[in-house]
Amino acid sequence: MDSSKNNTFNLRGFLEKYLYHWKWFALGIILAATISFLYLRYATPKFKVDAIILINDKENNNSEISAFKDLGIVYNNSTFGTEIGVLRSRSLVEKVVSELGLNKTYLREGRIHNIGLYGATLPFKLDFYGKDSLLHYQDTLISIIPTSQTKFNLLDAQDKVVGSYLFGENIESYIANFTLTPTNTAPIEVGLKINVIITPLSLIANQYRNNLRIEQIDREANLIMISLEDPIIERAKDIVKLLIDEYNLDGISDGTLIAENTENFINERIDGILKELSELDSNTQDFKASNLLTDIDADSRLAVNTSSELEQVALDLSTQLKLVEYMSDFINNKDNELIPTNLGLSNMSLNQSTILYNEILLERKRLLRGANRENPTIINLDSQLQDLKRSISQSLSNLESSLTISLNDVRRQGNRLSSKITEIPKQQRQLKDIERQQQIVETLYLYLLEKREENAITLAVKSPKAKIIDPPYGSYNPVSPKRIIVYLIALMLGIIVPFMFLNLYFLLDNKVKSIEDMESVISAPILGDIPMSKNMNKFLMKNDGSPLNEALRVFRTQIDFVLSKNKNVSKNIFISSTIEGEGKTSLSIHLAKVLALSSKKVLLIEGDIRKPSVAKNLKARNKEGLTNYLIDDTLKPETLIESLSLNFDFLQSGTVPPNPSELIMNGRLDQLFDYTNKNYDFVIIDTSPVGMVTDGILLSQNRSDLFIYVVRANYLDKRMLKIPKKLYETKQLDNMVMVLNSSNPNLTYGYSQTYGLTKKPWWKKFMG
Repeated sequence: MDSSKNNTFNLRGFLEKYLYHWKWFALGIILAATISFLYLRYATPKFKVDAIILINDKENNNSEISAFKDLGIVYNNSTFGTEIGVLRSRSLVEKVVSELGLNKTYLREGRIHNIGLYGATLPFKLDFYGKDSLLHYQDTLISIIPTSQTKFNLLDAQDKVVGSYLFGENIESYIANFTLTPTNTAPIEVGLKINVIITPLSLIANQYRNNLRIEQIDREANLIMISLEDPIIERAKDIVKLLIDEYNLDGISDGTLIAENTENFINERIDGILKELSELDSNTQDFKASNLLTDIDADSRLAVNTSSELEQVALDLSTQLKLVEYMSDFINNKDNELIPTNLGLSNMSLNQSTILYNEILLERKRLLRGANRENPTIINLDSQLQDLKRSISQSLSNLESSLTISLNDVRRQGNRLSSKITEIPKQQRQLKDIERQQQIVETLYLYLLEKREENAITLAVKSPKAKIIDPPYGSYNPVSPKRIIVYLIALMLGIIVPFMFLNLYFLLDNKVKSIEDMESVISAPILGDIPMSKNMNKFLMKNDGSPLNEALRVFRTQIDFVLSKNKNVSKNIFISSTIEGEGKTSLSIHLAKVLALSSKKVLLIEGDIRKPSVAKNLKARNKEGLTNYLIDDTLKPETLIESLSLNFDFLQSGTVPPNPSELIMNGRLDQLFDYTNKNYDFVIIDTSPVGMVTDGILLSQNRSDLFIYVVRANYLDKRMLKIPKKLYETKQLDNMVMVLNSSNPNLTYGYSQTYGLTKKPWWKKFMG
């Protein structure tokens, strides 16, 4: 046997195995479609609302923070992730839920499911007078049934009437006092029960936080989309809109708080800087006063110029002093010599005395040319010259003393100026340090004044942080449940669930299903299969073209082919099975009939002498038969065999003996077959199941031209195929062949239709 062929996956066979149970799939699809229809009919639809906002993240929107950015005091860490987190924050959502009163749910009671009421569909509104902090933690149910347009009955959680009240009347309850006020937007329906469910605020806020979907549309854009799914589209719009408004108010409030804190900080810093500026001004004043400075640059230039002038004066005085020394030496060492004049001496009287001396001396020298030294005029002139010389000497001496004093004084002044000039760089550096500190503080002071004005403008004008690009909008086509998806899932489940059950059934079902199951265990020849039919007890007619009868004709042809090499005139065909109920008796009768239709003389022997059933199926009258013949040597076969209207003869089993096996082995059976082989073309023996007793083996030993082993589909356990396998391998049954009985005609090629006869319409065959 080719193992590779056996291992090949047969897709058609696999599909046909499941399609045979198409009614289960149809039932599954119908049930799933029905459940889906009911689910869609009564499920609460959800609508999606979207809104797009622009996050304003510019510097002018954060001026209260950016006032100190260039100082590095604060940093802008605002990101879209942060803004999305703020929009989804518990505190912000709780504000929205509290503002809209969403912790109070109004439900209109229906026959199958309740319908939510909100906004324009709400006939009245429940208002509590208690503290919000107490109401936000309550979890209870209140039912209202209007009895008129002005009155209503109040029911508790157990649907017991608490009392009858007027709309607008103050009602006392264990939670808090409340009133019911008509909204005038929806009519009050008398007798309609409306349930008001009060849920803790935190639970409702968590539900909406989980349903909120907030995401950035584009990484390069400042756009954020806010989406919310809710059974009431108007409520979803109000939630999204109020969420944006609360987000803007929260941002403005935070900005105002920051701006106020910034203003306080700036004012405090300005006051401190004013004090610091005053201290620096005092330090500058004290420094200049202690160092006798007005303008250190001008004083520096003046000191340098004065020092230069003093040096020039000292130089002039030194020159004058040298001239005086020169004149004194000249006068003291030279007599009757002209004294040099115009030497630059600053003493005018000395210069005049020198000029007069030189004039008199010149006059004397002129007179000496004509007179002697004793001339009275010469003597007078000499006397004048001596007086003038003494006067000049004295003047030079006085001038020298004066010049020396002046020179020393100039030098002292020069030393003082040199010392002062030496101190100027140090003083200038110290003053520069003071002035630098003063300039820094002044710059910061002016900067803070500017930022205080900017912050004042920010306090006066605040722009919202989020600009609404697309207001909340939602389509009235529900996003869930989606009809197409629900029906597709139903279709899939309608196919998958029956498939899984059938697959489980096939896994647990260990019955023989097909010829392939037999071939996988036994190598014995298989003649074919006999399809299952509702008319198994209806005998074959000559012109009957039903699948069963066509299969029997094919079966007859297969038998003729197998027995074609058998030279015996009469053919003995034994038929048995593993256990009872596999259809060997019915097959024996049908085989006898189909062989008889071929103008053959056929004898059917009821060889199952333990539990005979052929006579019962043929509705034959009980009479003596095989067992009587085996027991009584006087009986003749021709007296026991009866002719039937089915064109074949029949030998009943007779009385059920106490010792069937021993009776078969008594030798009389060979005499019977000698008779039948002479008088019949085919002898068909229906024997006992060989898997239960050995009667069939004993009957067929050395007598069988063909032993047909019947296996009933969907009846025999596959594990019991080891019995015919062993019988075939040990050759206990001569000329053994196998037949699959009651096979599925829809899974067997050739038997599901007829050939040459009128065919049924496809839909009739499909409906069975």
